[in-house]
Amino acid sequence: MVFNFLVHWATRLFPVWSVLIGVVALYEPNLFLWYGKESISLGLGIIMLGMGLTLSPKDFLEVLRNPRLIALGAFLQFSIMPAWAALIGLGFKLPLEMAVGLILVASCPGGTASNVVVFLAKGQVALSVSLTICSTILAILVTPWLTHFYAGHYLPVDPWALMQSILYVVVIPLVLGVTWKYYFSKSALWFSAFSPLLSVIFILLIVGFVLAAKKQIILENWGIMLSAVILLHAGGFALGYGIPRFFRQSTIISRTLSIEVGMQNSGLGMALASKHFSTMPMVPAPCALSAVMHCIIGSLLAGIWGRKQEKARGGQEERF
Repeated sequence: MVFNFLVHWATRLFPVWSVLIGVVALYEPNLFLWYGKESISLGLGIIMLGMGLTLSPKDFLEVLRNPRLIALGAFLQFSIMPAWAALIGLGFKLPLEMAVGLILVASCPGGTASNVVVFLAKGQVALSVSLTICSTILAILVTPWLTHFYAGHYLPVDPWALMQSILYVVVIPLVLGVTWKYYFSKSALWFSAFSPLLSVIFILLIVGFVLAAKKQIILENWGIMLSAVILLHAGGFALGYGIPRFFRQSTIISRTLSIEVGMQNSGLGMALASKHFSTMPMVPAPCALSAVMHCIIGSLLAGIWGRKQEKARGGQEERF
């Protein structure tokens, strides 16, 4: 009971931990440098394995029950963010490596943290989980080619190598988790009790390591980099809400889509940046800042929307 309580609050307070780890990593980088670049893919694989353990056939059937909403969410996810990142890169005249890092993280699927934020915002959690599943599976094809399309004019991008990495660190662990739960449900149930806490620990270690390793670059470019990352996610949240509302979707659904679009799998971005752009030290930095900033913005919106939903009376929806 006590353990479940600790896991529950450790997960719900993830945005707070992200900010704290970010600050500590920049002030005391040696606390995180031990983690190592090679461990990023391992950590992300464990996170995706844990995600697979939480899924059931019912979750996949939910995708089939809401094909239009899922299609809309996936389209918004992979159209708004990469294009918006490319525009920010051009508008801000970002340094080459910074622009590539921003485009890379913007081309990643929705992050699992979005499911927690949707829950706090009193959104449709089932829809959020379905969208995360769908965008994660699509990412093996979409993320490499979007990165190639938008960042290829900055420097050579090998979409096939990116695709292979996503297969190894995202898809295979996810499938293993689902298979484990299906065939060995008892042991999977035991491990899944720890998986949310492990996921939080590993993503914080990844964020802490990248920020610590790139401390000098981030501090030298903090103004323009932070502005670009905040603008990326703020635009994603705003357009992710506004476009569904324009097409007459309910406020609940629009809030859910907003969170899914605005929050990225920054851990995947950091893993891909560290492996495939290892000679370009600035590329992973926007991905690490993204992990912190999308949690802050998402949590603020969740607090506002959650309170609005609680105050709703008689099934009446709110305007925002």
